[in-house]
Amino acid sequence: MDKKTNNETLLKNVALLSKLTEQEVRMMPAVEAPLPSVEQVKEIVRLVKTIIFPDYFNKRQSDESIRSYYIGVHMEELLTLLTKQIAHGLQFCDDCEAIKTKAQVYAEAERLATEFINALPEIKRLLYTDVQAMFDNDPAAPNYGEVIFCYPVINTMTHYRIAHKLHELKVPVIPRIITEQAHSKTGIDIHPGAQIGEYFAIDHGTGVVIGETCIIGDHVTLYQGVTLGAKSFKYDENGNMLNIPRHPIIEDFVTVYSNASILGRITIGHHSIIGGNIWVTNDVSPYSRVQQSKAVTSDFDGGLGI
Repeated sequence: MDKKTNNETLLKNVALLSKLTEQEVRMMPAVEAPLPSVEQVKEIVRLVKTIIFPDYFNKRQSDESIRSYYIGVHMEELLTLLTKQIAHGLQFCDDCEAIKTKAQVYAEAERLATEFINALPEIKRLLYTDVQAMFDNDPAAPNYGEVIFCYPVINTMTHYRIAHKLHELKVPVIPRIITEQAHSKTGIDIHPGAQIGEYFAIDHGTGVVIGETCIIGDHVTLYQGVTLGAKSFKYDENGNMLNIPRHPIIEDFVTVYSNASILGRITIGHHSIIGGNIWVTNDVSPYSRVQQSKAVTSDFDGGLGI
């Protein structure tokens, strides 16, 4: 194909793709402002990790004053980046009619970012309980460092606990970007709206799904492939799905084994054990053990299969 034909092809398709389609107009925010940056949101998570686990994700400092200096530098950078990204995300806010001017947007973004900074000590406390829970639940974990560096649950829970706080502050878009970054990396899908208590552990983790309206208590352990999902959806008179509580409540000290699906707004009572590869769609009383029937063992006859 000659150069002239190539150029004509490029120009034709550039012209077609430059036109705003009806779908684009409908799906974009009405305000013409910069959109959030996925890369800068990733940097926000990295900064939080260096603040919460400073000896693991930054140069180890035995001197507390030097440690304090580096944490302060990272926190100042975090506040600046987070303010900017929240401001960009606020254009997706459906309940922000009072925030109209650029100055108002940045003032609100700075307020929300400061609220998040105030929550960092509690986020740190919760994450260290998650590290402890994972260490206590896995005999293959030789030390805490391996859990913090290597285990997908700690990476996921760091993203989730950051995102959940931003979700509580009603920051649009940014929380979901954060949890989806962990989902892409670990295969663990936790909606930022889910409520998860302390000492939470997910062993292995691949394929775990935790829905938006889940409530999970303290000292809960999940294994790979667990789904805490919705059983059905309700609609309004116009056929629009209603965002109402539709995911399970998991009380304290519950263990859910691999590939179990717990669906609907049901309650799994405290100190219960849910076996693997089963569906649960009804409430489970405390101290229960739910498991499938025992496998039937049979011999092969004359080389025949099952």
